[in-house]
Formats: sequence, C-alpha cells, structure tokens
Amino acid sequence: MHALTKWAFNNKAAMKIVVLIALVMGAVSYWKLPMEFLPEADNPAITIAAIGQGYDAKSMETEVTAKLEEAVQFVKGKTDMLSTSGNGFSQINLTFDSKTDMKEAKAEVEQAVDAVQLPQGVMKPFVVQFNTTMIPIAWVTVAFDGSMTAAERDRAEKDVVDAFKKIDGAGQVTLGGKAAPSVQIVPDAVKLAAKGVPVQALMGVLQGRTASSAVGEKTIDGASGNINVLAAVDDIETLKKLPVAAGVALGDVADVKLASSRESLTSLDGKDVLVLTIAKSATANAVSVGKQAGEKVDEINKDMKGVDARVLLSTSDMVTHSVSSMLREVLMGALFATVVILIFMRNFRATLVTIVSIPLSLGITLYLLDISGVSLNIITLGGVAVAVGRLVDDSIVVIENIYRRLQKEPFSIPLVIDATKEVAAAITSSTLVTVAVFLPMGLLRGSLQSFLLPFALTVAYSLLASLLVALTVVPLLSAVLLRGTKMKEHEGSQRFAKFLAWNLRFKWVPLLAAVLLLAGSVTAYAAMPKGALDSSDASNLNVTLQYPGETPQDDVIANGRKLEAWLNGRSDIDWVLMQNGNSSDNAKYGAVSSPTLVTYMVAVKKGADAEKLIGDIRAQRSGYPGADLNAGASNMMSGSSSTQVTVDVTGSDPNQIAKGADEVIAAIKPIKDVVKVQSNQEEKKPVYTFVLDPVKSKGQEVAAQLQALLNPIPVGSISVDGRDTAVLLEPMADPKSAAELGRLTIMTPQGPAPLSTVAKLVKTEQPSEFFHKDGKPYIRVTADVEPSQLSIAGKKIEDAVKKLQAPEGTAFSIGGASAQQAGDFADLGVIMLVAIGIVYLIMVITFKTIRAPLAILCSLPLAAIGAVAGLLVSGITPDFTAVFGALMLIGIVVTNAIVLIDRVKQNERRMSIREALIEASSTRMRPIVMTAVATICAMLPLVFGSTESGSIVSQSLAIVVIGGLAAATLLTLVIVPCIYELFFFRKSKRQRAGGAVDQAA
Repeated sequence: MHALTKWAFNNKAAMKIVVLIALVMGAVSYWKLPMEFLPEADNPAITIAAIGQGYDAKSMETEVTAKLEEAVQFVKGKTDMLSTSGNGFSQINLTFDSKTDMKEAKAEVEQAVDAVQLPQGVMKPFVVQFNTTMIPIAWVTVAFDGSMTAAERDRAEKDVVDAFKKIDGAGQVTLGGKAAPSVQIVPDAVKLAAKGVPVQALMGVLQGRTASSAVGEKTIDGASGNINVLAAVDDIETLKKLPVAAGVALGDVADVKLASSRESLTSLDGKDVLVLTIAKSATANAVSVGKQAGEKVDEINKDMKGVDARVLLSTSDMVTHSVSSMLREVLMGALFATVVILIFMRNFRATLVTIVSIPLSLGITLYLLDISGVSLNIITLGGVAVAVGRLVDDSIVVIENIYRRLQKEPFSIPLVIDATKEVAAAITSSTLVTVAVFLPMGLLRGSLQSFLLPFALTVAYSLLASLLVALTVVPLLSAVLLRGTKMKEHEGSQRFAKFLAWNLRFKWVPLLAAVLLLAGSVTAYAAMPKGALDSSDASNLNVTLQYPGETPQDDVIANGRKLEAWLNGRSDIDWVLMQNGNSSDNAKYGAVSSPTLVTYMVAVKKGADAEKLIGDIRAQRSGYPGADLNAGASNMMSGSSSTQVTVDVTGSDPNQIAKGADEVIAAIKPIKDVVKVQSNQEEKKPVYTFVLDPVKSKGQEVAAQLQALLNPIPVGSISVDGRDTAVLLEPMADPKSAAELGRLTIMTPQGPAPLSTVAKLVKTEQPSEFFHKDGKPYIRVTADVEPSQLSIAGKKIEDAVKKLQAPEGTAFSIGGASAQQAGDFADLGVIMLVAIGIVYLIMVITFKTIRAPLAILCSLPLAAIGAVAGLLVSGITPDFTAVFGALMLIGIVVTNAIVLIDRVKQNERRMSIREALIEASSTRMRPIVMTAVATICAMLPLVFGSTESGSIVSQSLAIVVIGGLAAATLLTLVIVPCIYELFFFRKSKRQRAGGAVDQAA
C-alpha cells in the first residue's frame, strides 16, 4: 500500500486524469445503469392454478388437484408440494431446492400438466414461476362512464390498451376484470313442455351452423376457381330463428338476449373499475417507463371522453424515492462529516481534503456496478446509504495522522508519505475486514443470494474505492492544501491517559463492569419479543374479509361493500381497491381464492399511523359475525405481512388427523397473545349428493341433465357487432330448498320423472377447502398472534405442541411466521460466524500474531451492549433487519480496535506494553471518535426518515448500528487495552518490574 501512495506522488499528472475519469465515468454510469425496483431473482417455487366454476371443493380435490399432483410428483428438484382445493378453484405450490434451474423446472411442470385430462368446465391450468422482473411497473385503474354503449366501451378499452403499448420500453400490457359479453338462452319450461321439446335439444342449436371451409377447385364457365362454404350467425335475431325441432324455432321456447358478465369484482372507492397492469421490457429503464405511464394517464383523461384513468401504484415511484433517499443520505453524510471534521480539527483545508473521498468513491462504485451488471434498485441503493457513513473513515484516519505530524514537524512530501504509511496497514486491514463481513453472502444460493449479493457488492465496492482514495488522492491533496498552513499542536488527552492507566492497573473493575453489562444486554435481548417487520410507517395495507364457504355470494358482496364504505369514510386512507372472485387474469399469476373471500388494498395517507389503522380495522370484527376480518402491512416483496403460526397435522387416516388437529387447537388456544385459532376443517359447506338407483337410471345421463338444469352451459359462439360472443344456455331451475331439488324433473328410460323417484338425496357437511401435503391430506391449524410478540408466542406454541402425544399414524410440524423468522435469524447467525472467522484470519495475517486479533474481536460483544440499549431506549422491536444490522456491526466495530492496536504494535518497538497502550489510546482517540461520530451522524437520516418497502435498510437496522458503534467506540478505548495487556500479562509484568528497578537505580 505504501508503494501505491508513492506511485501517486510520482505520477501527479496521471492522478489528475484518473480522478477526472472516475468522476465522469461515475456520472455516465449513473445515467446508464438500469433502474429496477428489485434485483433480478428467481423465486424457487412454481404455482399451478386451475378454475372450475360450479365445482365444489371435494370435486376439485378428486377430479383436478389429485390428477395434477400425480402428474408433477416426480419433477426434478422438487422439495415440497402443498395444495389447496376449494369451491371452484385448485392451487398447487411446488418448492424447489436452490440448485434447480427454474426455467427448466417450469418447462417440465408445464409438460406434465398439459398431459392431464381434466373434467369439462375446468379451465386449462396456469403454470406460474415468479421472477422479480415480472413485477409490473404500474397498476392503472380505468373507469368508464355508465352512459357508454357496449360498442363504445369495447373501443375505449382497446384504445386504452393500445395507448400504453406504445410507451417506449413497455412490455406486457394486460387489462383485467373486463366484462365479457355473452348471449344468454333462458329456456321456458312451460313452452318447452307445450311444444314437446326436450331441453337437450337447445344444447345443439348451433351445432354445424357456422362453417368456413374450402370444398375444392373446379373449372366453372371455362375458368378454374375455388369453391368455399361460408356459414355464420351474425346477430341475435338470426339465432332466435334457428330450429330446435320440427316447426319450432329457438325463440319460440326460450328468451334469447345479450348480457354482460364479469368473472370477478373490482372496485375503487366504491366504483367498478378495470385494472391495467403494465410491465417493462427486459432492457428498459423502470423509472422512464413509469414516468411515461403517468404521462399517458394524463393524456387519456384529457383526450378520451367518458374514461377516468388513475395510477394506483407505481414501482418506478418507489425507485425514484430510493434514488432521492440515496442522494439525501449522501448529502447529509457529507454535511455531518464536514461538521465533525471541522469541530475536531478546526481546519477548513483538512476538512476539504477529507470530503473529496465521497464523490470520488461513489463515482468509482457506480462504474463498478455498471461493469458488474448490477442495476440500481432499492437493495443496492440501500447499500450506498449504509456505506456513506464509512466512505470518509479511511480518509479521516489518513488526514488526521498527517495533520498530527504537521503539528510537530515541518511540512515536506516525505512526511506526508510517511504519515500515510503509518496508518496504511491499519486502514487497509480495517476496510478488508468490513468487506469480508459481506463475503459470506456471496456463498449463499438461490434467491437469497440474488437479493443480498448486490447489497454486499455495493458496500464492498464503496469501501474499497474509499480506501483507494484515502491512499492516493488524500495524501496528494494534503501535500497541496496543507502546505504552509500553521497548525496548533494537539496533544492526546492527559486526563484520558490517567484514566486508562488506572483501568490498566485495576483491570478487574472495567472488565467486570463490561461482563455485567454484556450479561444484562444478552438477558434483555433474550427477553425482548422478536416481532414481525414494523408496520407503523407502511404505505399500503392488505385487508381480508373471509366468510364460510356456505355463505351466499350476495351476502358476501353486500358485507364487502359495507366494509368498503367504512374504509372509504376514514380520513387516514387515500384510496381503497376492493376485489372478489376468481378470474383468468388473476389465475395467470397463480392467484386463485375462495369466492367468499373479499380482499382490499388500502393506501395509507402520508404521515398516518398504519399500526393504529390496522388495530381499528380489526376492531370492526364484531360488525361482521361469522366472518374472519384481518389486516396487515403490505409490501412488494412478500405481499401482506404475516403474523400467523401454523401447525400441520399429517397422516393417512382422516379421523386421526382430525383428532390431532383438535388436540392442537385445545393446547394453543389458552396461550397469551394468541388472538385467534382456527383450522381449515372448521369451514364446512353443505353438499347435496344424489345416490342413484342404477336399475332406474344412468348416472352419466342424470349428471349431464342436472348440469344443464342448474348451471350455464356454453353451446357455441356467434358474431355480434363483429365480435366473437359466447352463447350460454342458462339453467332452467333455481331450487331454493332440498325438497325443490328433489322435485326436479329429468328424462328417464320410462319418460319424464321427478329426480326423487330414481335417486336418494343425501346431505353432508364437507370442508370448503381441502389441503394436501405431498399428495396426502392434512389439516392446518392457524394461530394469529400479536405482531410484536411473534417470537414469544411462537415459542410457547412450539412448546405446547411438543408436549402433545400425536395420535397414531400422525405427525405435527410447526411453520408459519415464527418458524420463518427463526430460520432467517439462524441463517444470519451462520453468516455471522463465518464472517467472524474471515475477519479473524485477515487480522492474523495483518498483525502476524494470534493474541492481538483476539483482543480486537473482544470489541464485538461491546457492540452488543449498545445495540440492545438502542433498541430498549427507542422501543423498537428487533426484527430481521435489526439482526442484519448486527451483522454489519462486525465489520464496522472492529475497525476502531484495529486502528488502536496497529498503533500499539508500532509503539511496542520503543515502549513497554502499558506505555504503548496508553500512548496509542490517547493518540488514536481523536480519529477513532471522529470516524465513529461521522458514521453515526450519516446513519441518523435512516432513523428519522422513511425507508422503502422491501429494502434491507430500515429504522431498526440504523438504531442497532448507531447504538452498537457508540458503545463499542467508548468501551474499545478502555476495555480492549485491558484485554490486550491481559493476553500479554507476563511480558507486561516483566517490563513494569524492569522499569521499576531502573527507576530505583
């Protein structure tokens, strides 16, 4: 590193060009780098979604889910398979190991699913494999004036979609929730009976009526020509005239009309809307596409009459916010660093030299991100925000040492070079140590690596760039700007030297105090509840209103509208998007749900307390008897935040599984902070089954007749106003009771007869949803717990379940939010251990001894004292990001101890160990405190500002880093010297004894 500094002084002209290139390339890279919401990452999971309108949950389980599960059970790389079968839908979730190529896995699953024969009326399953690039750039709601005709609305829908497709960089553009026009044939039972026409005759009314085919080629009138046949039904009047029996037209026995139906319900602020989803192309800039989408919305509202478009959510706004936050952090960091250096050095030129490292380091970082293929996203920008506080650390140590030497010695170039050399080893090893903390993230596999590696690379690039600047540019600028300056000599604090000498003489006092503080911190942390991610500043909420499967759809919608009106009436809510029902548009993204589930996306007004709003929404539960009303924060990475703990009861005997589930529910219901306990088996729906007499009727024929009597049946399509329109035969019967159901008339070999004469009606209660785990049935018990008490309540639930004796042939497995939280914490714990090992190895190489690095590592527990104290004082519940902050502390905290011990090792060449420790602590106290204060001040905006949803950087992370660094800085100057002398106790004792003898002589 000394050679690097000498090279810079020997090539000053080249250094000027290098600095200019770094700044220019940084600016170019900033404009060139693609801006994304999240880094590209594959989710190691595949979802299969199927919709079967009119099918009950049991039918979907046996006829759809079971067949699909059998087809995909041997897909390579699959680790788990969970499925849910409900009324009208089936969803299978496959998870894969981190080594699986997800594109190949998806192709294999698609091939297996395509080979499955599913019942008539079940939509072709959608196979979805999520990647972060699939996250749309913007969601736009489109409302139409009620006075528009169907034709005008169709044209408007097409024009809106075409307008967004023309955006430069736009990818897939889809319009969801469209009303599908259809022609309804409503049979008249009286007229059918009078004409003697069976309802089955109506099903074939369009059979063979439409055709477009080539007959052949013949010579006609002396010329060769083609002969074609073209037949089409182009309007409803023609459809009415089609014969269904001899002398009987369709219009004589049925009402034929044009209708409009919607697969699902979507409304914004109480008004029905369509939702336009806009994605970007692979190479497009997210911010640019999002900005154009916003401009397009303004154009549509201005130019298209009867159309009201609105940007609901935009990930490009989030990216823009993150960029603005990064610039704010950089400016604030630079400002705080400037103030800190001015206060400590009282020299404007020295301050100017130090601040130069920020723009230069950022320029180099942006260029390295560009050539590494890393995009600007909330993860990398969070890395920059965290690294800003450390960008000036190396430069502070260098300039402080040069400044200190100049106070005692005359200015010269060799002095500047030598002063830089004195600290070069210390700042190099401290920077490498900080970078090394993030190296284990690169060893991870799968999507976790995709998220953490860009963060690690950003921090590593920033710190290595700041080290390079500190060893080259800072000495050069010091030689220019500090030449001829008069500096007041600064001596180390004599009071602190005496205080440290006393501590070294009575080591047991500070060491015992440190141990007691550490023990208290560990105890306090263990007692602290580990909560879910804090939601108080959430910008969006997910609200769900779930009714039992037997609830009539009209009642579900009516109560859904009631809650929607209450939400819209609140002053702390910006807008509410309500959705209900399954649609092919949602199924394309693997999203299928119960028809009795109403979901709400709620935008919280800026400055409003989201946690209070969540509490107020949950307090409305009493107004919706029989329903499950819940609310939670939403983010783009994981959807709604979950504070549910699940216990899965698996086995082969359904009765034993149900018995085990009852035992689990009874065990966890009394636990404190468990708000609600339920299982999927609790939701049941009446199922009416006709048990046929095979002598009197044929099962297949009866089923077909009942299908026609009770459900709409597609019979073909016709062209209406130039648009292909489905024709549906509407049900003839609408029974309101079991008795009316039994009186339905069907055709038998003996003629028309009531259904009750050929079959026995049996009513049973069956679950509204069926769950499979790896193809076998299981019951999931779900416990909703208080978010702030997630870890404590989760541990109590785990203990309660472990005490239970599972029924024979069954097993209990605990999962959900607490298990996920424990897994995340465990993963970070492993990374911490690996990081500490790498840090220790680097220090051993640097100091060429084993004991000195051990003394430095003792500064890590000291950081824990401050981190826990910070959480206690702020009242913040530790979450995943807080633990991630503890990981960062490993690299940040040991840098101060390295700078201290490096000076000690230099002093030991001419001093005793105790003298070396006292001199080093008093001399290096100023740069250590300066770098710590600069880093802490640069992190303050993260404490008082807002962070982006989905970012690793959060308020709890900043509090942990600030508290840990503050405590470690103060204690490092006292405790580390005590531990260091303890490690070299015999040598130090001999030195002191020898010194006493010399003094006596």
